Amino acid sequence: MQSHYFTDDPNLEDDPRTFTYYYKDHALRLTSNSGVFSHGHVDEATDMLLRHIPALREGGSLLDLGCGYGVIGVALGKAYDLRVTMADVNPRALACAEINCRENGVEAGIVRSDCFENIPGMFDTITLNPPIHAGKEIVYRMFEGAKVHLNPGGGFCVVMLDKHGAARAGVHLAGIFSACVTLYRKKGLRVLRCE
Repeated sequence: MQSHYFTDDPNLEDDPRTFTYYYKDHALRLTSNSGVFSHGHVDEATDMLLRHIPALREGGSLLDLGCGYGVIGVALGKAYDLRVTMADVNPRALACAEINCRENGVEAGIVRSDCFENIPGMFDTITLNPPIHAGKEIVYRMFEGAKVHLNPGGGFCVVMLDKHGAARAGVHLAGIFSACVTLYRKKGLRVLRCE
């Protein structure tokens, strides 16, 4: 069976890689590992979400849903001094997220959760680069859970590729949230913000 970043595969050999990612005025040192999405680099979709998300309220709350090794939570937490929660189903990813928070001076609650299963509370901002290969049903469950866990006036920011159903997802999101706008669209990639 092929191993995926959204599964727990204890048989994978460790292959930690550390690199620098620049966000706003910060040089972030990030560590990833085998079996984790976008191992050894920040993928273009995550980078575009971070480059186009509107400025966040200092000290607000952020949920980095499906956080992987924590790029979004670390970058936004560092830039805006947020109360960060990171959630993922993959314990290897969460171990990296913990290292990356510590390395970059970001305090975060780190939760192992299948979608919103173990996530209590409400958030000002929820971000998601969805695990497309986990299937549409899982991704849409994440969309619907985001609405329930968003504070009034809060924003849910998601990035998707057109080839992975971004247009259909946008229609679905517009039916769930009171507003859904496209923040960025280029080269088959969309960043959406819903509230």
